[in-house]
Amino acid sequence: MNFSVQTILENKDYQLIPLQQGDFESLYEVASNPQVWEQHPNKDRYKRDVFENFFKGAMESKGAFKIVDKATGNVLGSSRYYGFEEKDNSIFLGYTFYGPQSWGKGINPQIKKLMLDYIFRFVDKVHFHVGKDNIRSRIAMERLGAVKIDEREVAYFGEPSRANIVYEIKKENWLK
Repeated sequence: MNFSVQTILENKDYQLIPLQQGDFESLYEVASNPQVWEQHPNKDRYKRDVFENFFKGAMESKGAFKIVDKATGNVLGSSRYYGFEEKDNSIFLGYTFYGPQSWGKGINPQIKKLMLDYIFRFVDKVHFHVGKDNIRSRIAMERLGAVKIDEREVAYFGEPSRANIVYEIKKENWLK
């Protein structure tokens, strides 16, 4: 991999800053709301010990970001790149979450656009794992133009495997 999956990305409203160990409390403040995880396959991530595992995985991925509102400085959530496949020239984008106060405001499409515009300089395909019953995230994927390519059991970092839908966006389709 001859590119960085942890660079600062930003537009006029939001900034994605590489996640650091010291970001745990501000990110957990967002993640501690059970509503964030109600449609996710791992519904107990709002619990501190479960979120500690999630955060550890984020740090070890070396591709995770905190999402910051530039106007207020508030941490809104997190997302990351992971699972680069050199032979397929593809990468996964995911583990994304926001607090309910950020829902329905067009934030996620802006963040995904920043991440996709950047990563498509280096890869040909971006994949996404979405919990099979996570309707909110599945709708968001389809609005982005992602196409369902598979269903499979996925074990998130340190968690049991769960049914997921795999989505894909190809570079040539994104750049149209």
